[in-house]
Amino acid sequence: MNAQEPPVRPDAVNDPGDAAGLRVSGLQAFLGNLKNLGVIAKNAFVRHGWPIRSERDRSRAVFQNFFLHIHSTRTHRWSLRPSFTLGLGVMAFGSFLVLSVTGIFLMIYYQAGIPEAYQTVKDLSFVSSSGKYVRNIHRWAAHFMVFAVFAHMTRVFYTSSYRAPREFNWLIGVGLLVLTLGLSFTGYLLPWDQLAFWAITIGSNIAASPREITDALGMTGVFDIGGLQRELLLGGSEVGQGALTRFYLLHVILLPAAAFALLGVHFWRIRKDGGLSRPPDAAFAGDPGVTGKPAFVPSKTYGLMALVRGKTPAVDRGPEGTVASLPHAFRAELAAFMLMLAIVCGLSFFWDAPLKELANPRVPENPAKAPWYFLGLQELVSYSAFAGGMLIPGIVVVGLALIPFLDREQGVSGTWLARGSEKKIFWGSLVFGLASVIGVVAFTVKFGWLRSWYPGIPQLVITVVNPGTLIMLLYTGFSLLILQRTGSTRKGAVALFTCFLSGFLVLTVVGVYFRGPNWNFYLSPAQWPIH
Repeated sequence: MNAQEPPVRPDAVNDPGDAAGLRVSGLQAFLGNLKNLGVIAKNAFVRHGWPIRSERDRSRAVFQNFFLHIHSTRTHRWSLRPSFTLGLGVMAFGSFLVLSVTGIFLMIYYQAGIPEAYQTVKDLSFVSSSGKYVRNIHRWAAHFMVFAVFAHMTRVFYTSSYRAPREFNWLIGVGLLVLTLGLSFTGYLLPWDQLAFWAITIGSNIAASPREITDALGMTGVFDIGGLQRELLLGGSEVGQGALTRFYLLHVILLPAAAFALLGVHFWRIRKDGGLSRPPDAAFAGDPGVTGKPAFVPSKTYGLMALVRGKTPAVDRGPEGTVASLPHAFRAELAAFMLMLAIVCGLSFFWDAPLKELANPRVPENPAKAPWYFLGLQELVSYSAFAGGMLIPGIVVVGLALIPFLDREQGVSGTWLARGSEKKIFWGSLVFGLASVIGVVAFTVKFGWLRSWYPGIPQLVITVVNPGTLIMLLYTGFSLLILQRTGSTRKGAVALFTCFLSGFLVLTVVGVYFRGPNWNFYLSPAQWPIH
């Protein structure tokens, strides 16, 4: 049987006769089409009616529009509560869009060459009209995106929104976190000033840090994985034109393309997994929603042919408690986006993106600090480049990815800390995490570590036994203790996640405010030596 032909819109018919049966010339038909060009074009692009007056029109508008179709036609009111999502996912995606737009403008002037890179950035900041402000927006949007992605992942964890059927989407989120940090790292070198040059030099040394292990085992001459990683990253043995070209390619093409692809999958999985997580009692039967009317008014009768138990997220989910995505969800998302934009533009107006002197390999920057979100990592690297720069971050990323597969409890999703039942674990873990990292850092500042006590100690011992690995062991032991006492993998995960989060915050604060020249500890920059 032939498939039914789709209906043809009246404006798409080129009928040579009118309603009265009069013949119309080809020229008249052409002029008539030209006169109605605006209406014909609108109908070609906008398939739903306008204005939108009914629930059915709103659903059709979402369903038939490419840009709106990332949403379901209806959104549960629980998902629109500001206290649940905080708008962090929308703000993270919005900052990525701002970065894409401002990055295109910056690419018009930027030249990825030495010393042209520095000169073009300098011209953008001091010669080009509004160039400084565009660069400021790009920089602050990057900072905001890193913060929003971290905060969004934290929100998803503490609301148990990674549980089935959302395990795969949690993995996509971990990948987006890694890509976000990669975008920030690769963009840091592009100005080619002193700050960028020496920060990337530190990063390249971290890439070469496996030599700590291969040197201790006497394998570097045969198997130099650290040197290979450094050469792949820099395109040579030192930070130069090869590194600038590779970082520019990664920053403007490869990593953004990967981020757009993962974002598409991320949004698609949110829809396929039944929307944002919510507790089973988020809506009750007969809940009328915001319109004061039932979600759907049946206009037909149906016959029941069979009962089949399904496995999709739509099973046991009725329309009660939902509202049309247009306009309710879009208003909420627009408000979050405008808030993000206001914060970024405000910061960009008062604080300029830094630009130091032209990069000079002969004059080290002291202290050479990475962006704030890498300073916790840099603090760990100061103890051991391999353990702090590769081993511990690798364990953290793998641990994050495994969370939904190790926590298989059938608890409540979509509420903060399981409606408060995990608050005691959270606060206890926060206190232990803060006390542990502050105590270890204070001990190393006051008394030093193994290298200062035993100058001839083998590097392999320092790689294995250092403040970073000690902090990790303390956190792991505490979470295992919670797991043993409570018998709950979820509470053990809360303890471990909270401890690592508190450690990250403390190490970041130490790196930002208390580390000075030669990475020594100072209570105030006023104590820095004059040089």
